[in-house]
Amino acid sequence: MDFFPSRTLAIYMAKMFIIRTLAVLALLVLVLQALDLLGESGKILAHPGNGEAELWTYVSLRAPQLIARFLPFSVLLGTIITLATLNQNSEVISMKAGGLSAHQILAPLIVASMGVAVLSFIFNETLVAPATARLTQWEKVDFGPIPAESNIRTNVWVKDGNDLINARTVIGRGNNVQLRDVTIYNRSANELNSLMHGDQARFTDKGWLLSDVTRFNVNSGTEEKTPELLIGDSIRPDQFTLSSVDADSLSIFALRGAIGELEQAGRPTMSLKAGWWHKISGPMSSILMPLLGAVAAFGLARSGQLFIRAVIGMALGFAYFVADNFALAMGNIGAYPALLAAWAPFMLFFLIGETVLIRTEE
Repeated sequence: MDFFPSRTLAIYMAKMFIIRTLAVLALLVLVLQALDLLGESGKILAHPGNGEAELWTYVSLRAPQLIARFLPFSVLLGTIITLATLNQNSEVISMKAGGLSAHQILAPLIVASMGVAVLSFIFNETLVAPATARLTQWEKVDFGPIPAESNIRTNVWVKDGNDLINARTVIGRGNNVQLRDVTIYNRSANELNSLMHGDQARFTDKGWLLSDVTRFNVNSGTEEKTPELLIGDSIRPDQFTLSSVDADSLSIFALRGAIGELEQAGRPTMSLKAGWWHKISGPMSSILMPLLGAVAAFGLARSGQLFIRAVIGMALGFAYFVADNFALAMGNIGAYPALLAAWAPFMLFFLIGETVLIRTEE
């Protein structure tokens, strides 16, 4: 049960693993960011006034997403490269000849991957979530000037009886919500009676005060304008603010608050709960990678099966990511419970990795 019989050996292996993981991550992010920028640069520069500064702004917002998404892949490839190198140089044979078990050989890599998982979680909460929210806002205004306000939502639809209300932009939270570019479709049964459009609306105790109103009567074909009009006394502000909550754009604490608000309003929260749990299980996937890639460490290199073992390790790792994405998709549509959707792939592949390691090496 002494997983670190040699401090020098543990530091040597952990250092090799971290260096190779970071090198693979840097290469992946550099290539993917260049390809992504090539695809999006035309849209960014199409907006009048945009130039090189906006391209660098896009890179600063997109790069954290790429790092978060491909960090587990980098840990997997870093594990396989590290263990295959040790195997090729007969260092694994020397460790086993010195009395180390397979778990003792992998222990430094697993501990290092735990540190990677903690840093990944902190990185996701402090950089990735705000960058995702900001980039989403920027894309919705076609890469124009980024709105200075926070909590912006766009193209929100709310039903009030038979009437439909569309707000192109929703700003703020609670009773301070403001609607901009508002259109009201007044209907009776399945017929459209009139259309009303207002520049903006703000919530009051008696309803929503709509300003600069233009009303078109469908039956008579007439149009009239009104400076202000009070509408929607039964529409709550949270019907606009809670209509489009994105789990990726919120930190784990902000997402928990949004889930509580949705539950109080009687809204479904299955997909958001699955996303909340995945904010924890996602970074922890890095801990699995040394276990799934461990098959590349063992076996005789001169037998010619080292490449096959490396491929098997990559196949196990990529199978985990496929299962994880599938389970998360099932959780988003409510087919799986949120806890099961986030943690079932992790536990399944942990057991698979342990079974392979014990049956083949221990």
